[in-house]
Amino acid sequence: MSTKKILFVYNADSGFFGAMSDYAHKIISPNTYSCNLCMITYSMLGMKKQWKEFLEELEYEIEFLHKDEFNKAYPDCTHELPAAFIWMNDQPVEVISAKKLNTCRTVEDLIQLVRELD
Repeated sequence: MSTKKILFVYNADSGFFGAMSDYAHKIISPNTYSCNLCMITYSMLGMKKQWKEFLEELEYEIEFLHKDEFNKAYPDCTHELPAAFIWMNDQPVEVISAKKLNTCRTVEDLIQLVRELD
């Protein structure tokens, strides 16, 4: 039996400078911050406990990528981000669109979307 895998892709770049820029943006102007996945799953101190515990209980292998990492790995995928994907035929297939993800206001909202995948 193969392991199910879900990939969450942030609408933010990786690296130290990307992280510092995102951190400052969330504080200074949270209403214009472009990554709702980051906003609802992370506090200023790291990943929110409720989200982390939920991920640990999932029967999925979990992977997270930033948009620059995702674009490098999958240059043909042009989905709006943030989004979530599962694998089919060795390719990521979008299962939670940016539009849906951006409607989430709380960790509970996102957890409900992920639960609907089963």
